[in-house]
Amino acid sequence: MFMNEKSALEEFLDLHDEKTWLTTVESLLPGIHEVDRNATQIWFRFFPLELFRILETVEDKSDLIRKFDMQGNYELVNQIDSSHKFLYGHRYWKEIKDEIASQAENFTANEQDLAGVIKQIAHNVSEKTGTPEILLVGITAVGLMTLVQSGLEKFKAVPGQINIDSQHLKKSPEKILAERAKDDSQGFFGFLKTVDRKWTVTYDENVNNAKFKAVDSEEIASAAARDQSQKWLEKDARCIEGVIPVECRSAACGTCWVGVLGGAEKLSEVARREEKSMKRFGYLYTEEVKPLIRLACQAQTNGAVSIVIPPWNGVFGKHLYRENVAEEVLEPATTSAKATREVVKEATKNQLL
Repeated sequence: MFMNEKSALEEFLDLHDEKTWLTTVESLLPGIHEVDRNATQIWFRFFPLELFRILETVEDKSDLIRKFDMQGNYELVNQIDSSHKFLYGHRYWKEIKDEIASQAENFTANEQDLAGVIKQIAHNVSEKTGTPEILLVGITAVGLMTLVQSGLEKFKAVPGQINIDSQHLKKSPEKILAERAKDDSQGFFGFLKTVDRKWTVTYDENVNNAKFKAVDSEEIASAAARDQSQKWLEKDARCIEGVIPVECRSAACGTCWVGVLGGAEKLSEVARREEKSMKRFGYLYTEEVKPLIRLACQAQTNGAVSIVIPPWNGVFGKHLYRENVAEEVLEPATTSAKATREVVKEATKNQLL
């Protein structure tokens, strides 16, 4: 096979646009275990196909990246084994990856639809390993999209590493769901409290103590900024305050978007400003009042929640999805998001010196 020649499976997958992929994932949700229903939908929002395609085909990629104000690790090809570690199905990644690679070598469409291909690969792995198919469908869909955005050669080259330690590997789906549903105890007389209630926000379910506390009705980004347990800026140049990247507090920069694995119903409803901004950034188009993708600077918590932080951010919705984006300029109250970023970064650097 020549370097630029695609496998039959890749050619089949390339026939489907982003809307078809998202519709297919939605149709598969009943067959995805509850532990991964939210996670699978979130992953597809973290790595949108249309954004990948325009970045791959544009003449001046670096100029477009600047235009979209993209920061962080936005290329899926650089994180083939790790982008989906927040899915429970990540535990079976090696088997799923190997099956996809095998299918790529021998695939024939035979009038199959996208959902059928996903289910067939999940079924094959289930038959080989004894793993319930319901735990494999979500990670299979993710794996196939990863193939689309990385290419078969690079997809096959990675080892299929599982990025979860042995302690967390042992957790059952039911255990994880129970942990997501559990709220913090407020003490024996907690039911009498009207102020100072605190809720746990978990930002990585596969790491012990990857949590911070939020005061009742506090927006998540402000709560995250109080956690100075690690040198966040050294881990991610976008993390100028806490573990959640943030540049403003007015839904203007798009830096603080997060996915909500559990507890979406415990967050405040999406207000008009957040809704408009999410469309402008390109992260989400929905009429849901408590969706799975939120801006942490706007989402206020009234209970314990589990979130996942994407490795990048940008502003591309107004360019890619023009028909869905209202012409509305949203800037921080005092200065531009970029100026805020530079000022805070400089101040943080001075503190570290």
